[in-house]
Amino acid sequence: MVSDATQHTIHALVQDKPGVLNRIASMFRRRGYNISSLSVGRSEQPGLSRMTFVVIGDPPTVEQVCRQMDKLIDVIRVTDITAENIVTRELALIKVQASPHNRSEIIQLVDIFRANIVDVGIETVIIEVTGDENKVDSLVQLLEPFGIRETMRTGRIAIQRGSTIPNA
Repeated sequence: MVSDATQHTIHALVQDKPGVLNRIASMFRRRGYNISSLSVGRSEQPGLSRMTFVVIGDPPTVEQVCRQMDKLIDVIRVTDITAENIVTRELALIKVQASPHNRSEIIQLVDIFRANIVDVGIETVIIEVTGDENKVDSLVQLLEPFGIRETMRTGRIAIQRGSTIPNA
């Protein structure tokens, strides 16, 4: 039997106050759902934050996740935007082993990916890359032979294209 489990991008508009993230994460834990990625930041509306979740599941499971989240008191609105026309991005900082011998090769890779070197040390460089997950994954894979010391990724953020206003 073939599974319909895929990655879903879910937006939640929530009250910007202490404990909201904990209550939402606890709801996921209690129900046995896994969050693949989570990003939170202030929204365009004062007092509200926007959360972007990436969850893996079939459509009925994801729909149930959205319904459960929507029942939480501090949640204003929950929307599965997976099927919408969206722009997604992720930010990564990658600390790479860099000697004088291979630094120019690393700089060339960084330029090809339109990334930036944001710190240069005696033995390392820190690279900042922004793009979709495939772009970030590809750069990480190409940098692995140099020796990646540390990686920090934000997780997916997403927004609908055009003048579409999310359902109120």
